[in-house]
Order: sequence, then C-alpha cells, then structure tokens
Amino acid sequence: MGLTSKTAVDFGRRTFLQSVAAGAAALQISPSIFAEDKSVTDQLPIIDTHQHLWDLSKFTLPWHATEEVPPLKRSFVMSDYLEATKGLNVVKTVYMEVDVAPEQQVAETDYVTDLCQRGDNPMKAAVVSGRPGTAGFEPYVRKLAANKYIKGIRQVLHGSSTPAGFCLQPKFVESIQLLGDLGLSFDLCLRSGDVIDAVKLVDQCPKTRFIIDHCGNMSVTSTDKDARAKWLDGMQQMAARKNTVCKISGIIVTANKDWKPDDLAPNINDTMDTFGEDRIMFAGDWPVCTLKASFAQWVGALKTIVKDRPIAFQKKLFHDNAAKFYGI
Repeated sequence: MGLTSKTAVDFGRRTFLQSVAAGAAALQISPSIFAEDKSVTDQLPIIDTHQHLWDLSKFTLPWHATEEVPPLKRSFVMSDYLEATKGLNVVKTVYMEVDVAPEQQVAETDYVTDLCQRGDNPMKAAVVSGRPGTAGFEPYVRKLAANKYIKGIRQVLHGSSTPAGFCLQPKFVESIQLLGDLGLSFDLCLRSGDVIDAVKLVDQCPKTRFIIDHCGNMSVTSTDKDARAKWLDGMQQMAARKNTVCKISGIIVTANKDWKPDDLAPNINDTMDTFGEDRIMFAGDWPVCTLKASFAQWVGALKTIVKDRPIAFQKKLFHDNAAKFYGI
C-alpha cells in the first residue's frame, strides 16, 4: 500500500511503517511480483551499503513497542541475511544502525565490530547509532573514530517526534562538524520535504561527508506535483554540494503491493541523473524492504531499471562507488 501525497511530504516513522505494513500483511512475496531471469540477475559484484540486523536476544528496539509492523518484530540476524542474498554475489556489506535503545549504542558497536572481524560473513564496515547535540556525543564519537570498522553515524530524522529543522539546532550542527574533523560521515534519513532544509546543515559542515538515504524518501506513489518539485529541488541542491552522495534504496516500501520496476524508475532515474554516476550507491535496506519485496526482487528491479546504462555505470552503482567511499 503506497503513501498518500500528504504523507509523502510529512511522514513519521510510525505512520510510514504502519502504512507499508498494512500492504505487507496481505502480501505473499513471490516471483510473480517481479519475474527474474538470467539477464536481470547477472553476477555483478554487489556491495550492500545499508544492511540492517537486529538480534532481539541482545538488543531492545523501542520502535518495536510503538509501531504496528508485525513482519519486522522478530530477530533478523546474519544467517537470515545470507539466506536472503544467496546467489546474488553480495561480496561486502556496510551495517546500518537500527535505532537501538540509547543505552545500548556501545553494545551495538561491539556487536558489529565483532561481525566485521570474524571473516565468516560479508560485513566490512558499519554506520552506528548516535545522538548529535547531546551531552555525551563528543566522547562517544571520539572513541568510535579509533575503530577502523566504524565509518559514520546516523540518527533517523523523519520520526513524528522530530520536527522540521531539527538538524539545524546549533548543538546538532556542532556535532556534525565534529564528525568531519574525526573523519566520520553522517547519513541523512529524513522526510522528502526536508531535504531542501538539510542543505543548510551540509553548508555549515563542509568537512563532513553526507549520505542521503533512500533517494531522499520521496514516495513513488505521490501525485502531489508541488511535493515532488520540492523534493527534486532539494536533491539538486544537495548534489551541488560536493561532500554528498546518495543511496539508491528504500523507496520500494512506498510502492503499491503490485508494484512493477516502472513504478520505481522515475524517482530512481531522477536521483541517479541528479547525483551522477560517481556519487550513487546501491543499498538493500533489508529487512525493511521485505515489507514489499524480497532482497532478490529489489535487486532485480534495479537492474532492470539500469539495464540500458553502460556496464561501467552499473559497476559503479552496485560496487565500485561504495568500495571507494567506505574504503572497503
């Protein structure tokens, strides 16, 4: 079930996940949604720059208690991920934080560091949870900077309790500037209508590298021309700043349950053309993507969308740009 044009501009985490979960409850993932064949599922090496994992025997996820997303209210661990990506040539991954309880942030870092060190899985780096602007942020990230596997920080900014302009508070800006001094990046995961405002944060932090998550979170079902124009303007302004890159991901959960690759193509093509072939990266967003598609179906859809682009472009999208950006 897709988002309305209104929620495409201003959705919180609860509204967003509830709306897609409603469709997921009735959705039986099957190849009929997307017919895969050898021409689509070729063996380009893939780096997944947005790998979620959560083990509920180790971590508490506060959003599990407040949001109606039954498909996601269980553990998703590395063995599950390996099964979901089997045969797709995912050669490396970058862990993405899952909004653990704040008191478990250090434990999250230890958990993913161990996975990166073990060598029995593809995880090579991680972006972990943090709360810029809070009193304990500086000592926390200074310790992270000494960990070669930790590449950056994320705090989700599209929650219903996070107002527009939240990232422009002076203390928040200072924290993001510190990330740049320490060589750490910041993922911008925000409402589509807030992308244009986040440009102001980027301008104040020229030494920090920013990653725009999920194509700037514009719903693929939105028919609101003003909302789409505001999103695209924001994305164009972001792309004009040379310390920004963008993940091609996430928006599949805003699609209707009977989606086709053509439904995703306008947002994806606009994003890729705006940022250019050297500043885009594939991201799986698993297991959140499973609200509307399997990992394989998402990969197959994206490969269909880019099939007429040069093979060099596709290699950059699926592998080379991420290897360079994260140093993996």
